[in-house]
Amino acid sequence: MFFRILRRTISFLLLLLNGNAHYQNRAKLPKEGSFILVAPHRTWIDPVYLAIAAKPHEFAFMAKKELFKNPVLSWVIRHAHAFPVDRKNPGPSAIKVPVKILKEGQLNLVIFPTGTRHSSELKGGAATIAKLSGVPIIPAVYQGPLTLTDLIKRKRVTVRFGDAITIDKSTKLTKERLKEIELEIQQSFNRLDYEIDPTYVYKITPE
Repeated sequence: MFFRILRRTISFLLLLLNGNAHYQNRAKLPKEGSFILVAPHRTWIDPVYLAIAAKPHEFAFMAKKELFKNPVLSWVIRHAHAFPVDRKNPGPSAIKVPVKILKEGQLNLVIFPTGTRHSSELKGGAATIAKLSGVPIIPAVYQGPLTLTDLIKRKRVTVRFGDAITIDKSTKLTKERLKEIELEIQQSFNRLDYEIDPTYVYKITPE
């Protein structure tokens, strides 16, 4: 309930601030069962737009453990289905917790396989979680404002979803197979970006 209320509230505020959002290929999202939504992390606002674009689906999020130190913020993000992850020492819980969530079938999961906004290296976490939970990976990309200034200038926002990537439970996730899956995900990102705008180039913005 809290997640839906929060999403509606933020969606309304973004409509007032920007009002120029476009969501493409929503039919690619599974109608039944949980899934993992993967996307390149390009700006502070893309997790919000992904969650709005994919409604009515609800999502769990990985969040760095430091965010849970503030009791007020911790209460908010926990009720928004976020769970803490130690980025420096992830440990088994970084896999076990999302797998448990997905197997329960009530929530989906958002993963940014590049880890941070300034990283282009894909990681194998999404593939491992997808295999163990038996759910598909849905690639998506965000193109739009990277700063608050550009957002309120009502620059166009586009979120586009791609074809599902499935990983059979019998698949052995060797280094070679993980590299293949990472390449498949990256190629999906590239294809989606091209379909939105053939001239698109992501430019890293300073913190």
